[in-house]
Amino acid sequence: MQDFLAAIGLVLVIEGLVYGGFPAFARELAAEVLSVPENVLRVGGLVAIAVGVGIVWLVRGL
Repeated sequence: MQDFLAAIGLVLVIEGLVYGGFPAFARELAAEVLSVPENVLRVGGLVAIAVGVGIVWLVRGL
């Protein structure tokens, strides 16, 4: 559970850096997401999940 909470904290730090440091860039990204088809977003999300699980598996398995 500690690792999960640490991971959530890191996600919040990274998102905070994007929104706090580069707000105009964050707005541009949000506007672009609206034009991307739903199936492309879904596949991208699933790929991100797979890569994330792979990274955690590699790091925690060593």
